[in-house]
Amino acid sequence: MLIIKKILLILILIVSIVLIAAYFMPKDYAVEREITINKPADSVFNYVRYLKNQNEFSVWANIDPKMKSTYTGTDGSVGAIAAWESDIKDVGVGEQEITKITEGKRIDFALRFKEPMNDTAVGFMSTEAVSANQTKVKWGINGVFPYPMNIMMPMMKMDEMIGKDLQKGLENLKTKMEQ
Repeated sequence: MLIIKKILLILILIVSIVLIAAYFMPKDYAVEREITINKPADSVFNYVRYLKNQNEFSVWANIDPKMKSTYTGTDGSVGAIAAWESDIKDVGVGEQEITKITEGKRIDFALRFKEPMNDTAVGFMSTEAVSANQTKVKWGINGVFPYPMNIMMPMMKMDEMIGKDLQKGLENLKTKMEQ
């Protein structure tokens, strides 16, 4: 009986330490990448603002060529939604909605993931003229891991995990735009 009490006490102590550590750990993540494209800013912005065009350069859209995509609203404007469904775990099921457009400069969107896990995040794409024929494009995603799940943030390496896909997507965009 004494051994069971000691084991129980140790388990309670371990769980308490994990919960206390999680309380002090960051809950937010922000991942951002950028690239310079040899095209004028207006032509780059007018391409990336359309959700249908994002399937042309997004790494996630290219993982599953059989992915089912549906669009509602007026593409390229606030309220437009692109939804996707895939049996491939890395793609899953979800939707992206344009929530704000700063004309010629930035598109903000809400990301709602439904499978393989239920989660939300926000993202953006921005364009900035570097010269008459060069544009810096930034792509970012921000999210929150709720307490106590945030204890996994250091192991998840969000910047590395999402960052490589954003960078590859931007490289695909550069190739597409500079053809």
